[in-house]
Amino acid sequence: MSLTTTGTSEPATGAFVEPAPSALLLLGRGVDLTSERGVECAGALPAPSDPDLVERARAARAALGDRAFVLGHHYQRDEVIAFADVTGDSFKLAREAAARPEAEFVVFCGVHFMAESADILTSDAQQVVLPDLAAGCSMADMAAIDQVEDAWDVLVDAGVADDTVPVTYMNSTAAIKAFTGRHGGTVCTSSNAHVALRWAFEKVGGVDGTGKVLFMPDQHLGRNTAVQQLGLSLDDCVVFDPRRPGGGLTTQQLRDARMILWRGHCSVHGRFSERNVADVRAADPGVTVLVHPECKHEVVTAADMVGSTEYIIKALDAAPAGSSWAIGTELNLVRRLAAAHPDKTVHYLDSTVCFCSTMNRIDLPHLVWTLESLAAGRVVNRIVVDPDDAHWARVALDQMLALPGY
Repeated sequence: MSLTTTGTSEPATGAFVEPAPSALLLLGRGVDLTSERGVECAGALPAPSDPDLVERARAARAALGDRAFVLGHHYQRDEVIAFADVTGDSFKLAREAAARPEAEFVVFCGVHFMAESADILTSDAQQVVLPDLAAGCSMADMAAIDQVEDAWDVLVDAGVADDTVPVTYMNSTAAIKAFTGRHGGTVCTSSNAHVALRWAFEKVGGVDGTGKVLFMPDQHLGRNTAVQQLGLSLDDCVVFDPRRPGGGLTTQQLRDARMILWRGHCSVHGRFSERNVADVRAADPGVTVLVHPECKHEVVTAADMVGSTEYIIKALDAAPAGSSWAIGTELNLVRRLAAAHPDKTVHYLDSTVCFCSTMNRIDLPHLVWTLESLAAGRVVNRIVVDPDDAHWARVALDQMLALPGY
């Protein structure tokens, strides 16, 4: 295996090269501290230095047996992934939980919106828990329901709401998914965003018509999909900033736009730059640059390949031995890909390596505390979505499942 950071003169061979500690960043914390959902654990949280953590986790997991089902998102720490019954992206994990009705407890090692989706899709007999309630998502928190409702009022006042279909990324709160369901829209993933957008445009006259899509909360995924896969232009896209009156847009701009993009982004994927791509190509001319569609448009344009987390994993699995890759996504996944492919060179696209801070809040002490609490009969950190929101969010999710390809 070779895992390197950009900026090195030659790719290392046969060695894992850790970045300097000063190069590590924890990204993803929202500027609004209320969005972090900070809480104290009821009872004693095990110390990270406890030498018995692994054995305690194994014992609690064994005691729970089939009553518990542990989900691990791709961006989780290795110490957590080791105890996951299944790994995957957020929607895959939620569906896996729903497919196991015998599991009374669904332990979601991910972030808050993911656990909400699992609660929406699972049965009333199942209880979804999140090991650390402070594991939020800064992108999801960039679209608050009151802001989105105010934005829709702006579209109504501009006379364009009737010709606009909302599409919300899976990385959104249950309240935003519910808003989308109430207004006849759909949820999408990074894998099927192009299908969802095409469906939405067909509702209002087609891609070549004059109808619009309100895409939330990640502007980059919306822009990249519309331009690269549907053939729209950058001029067809406007950014709605909820912090500014009227979203910072004129009535005419709203009427002319085809894609109304919410001003949101992923704090990790948004860091990657064209300079990162140029640097890694200079260091390794034979490298293939593969990035997530949450990256900025100029980065996606400069890359060789773009795709969802599952796409990235499959691309590395299928790549020939000796090939060299620069991956633009979260560190934990890139590190695991490098470990899984010792015959390939894997670079971090950014020389300053990025963790998702909120995803990394789920650690072994929190998992042990959660499993031991459940084994002792105490349900902790349960995620419960408001019933009305759950209904309408399910409408939007079911619409996604009805799209071609599902």
